Amino acid sequence: MNIVCLDMEGVLVPEIWIAFAEASGIPELKKTTRDEPDYDKLMKWRLGILKEHGLGLKEIQDTIAKIDPLPGAKEFLDELRATTQAIVLSDTFEEFAKPLMAKLGWPTIFCNSLEVAENGEITGYKMRCEKSKLTTVKGLQSIGYETIAAGDSFNDLGMILGSKAGFLFKSTDAIKAEYPQIPAYEEFDDLLAAIKAAL
Repeated sequence: MNIVCLDMEGVLVPEIWIAFAEASGIPELKKTTRDEPDYDKLMKWRLGILKEHGLGLKEIQDTIAKIDPLPGAKEFLDELRATTQAIVLSDTFEEFAKPLMAKLGWPTIFCNSLEVAENGEITGYKMRCEKSKLTTVKGLQSIGYETIAAGDSFNDLGMILGSKAGFLFKSTDAIKAEYPQIPAYEEFDDLLAAIKAAL
């Protein structure tokens, strides 16, 4: 039995933090897991910038409301889910993901949650588990699934390398150069064909 594990941002939808950096006019917030492998360090840095500028959950959610999935992402997911089981594994947060999942036809997503004060300030975050993507893939394998994974960033490498088949999708030249053994694709049709061949 197979299950496909997909990253969300950069794979199915645009990067939320990049969109928010543009909307807020704070270019530093463009840094993502493609640039910083240490997620904890990245999130603490982001929260510091939000606090400094007096920005909270509402402002980010207002930006997310205007984000649409990448062209072809919903059709790709629909065809994939008609073929095999698939879940979205993301280091994003429930408070960010919900409107995007609605636009993708409500695929199952495993992600994290934010700690938000009454005034809307994001005060912290709660990770679902340590090394959440790799831990989840190992958990699925422990209950009889063979996993196939695709993602674009440093935080996806654990689940990609830990699966029976793994792919980079719309990744950076630096990550592709560092991991030449991982097949890399830019188009949904090519990724779908690779996943189907691995089933």
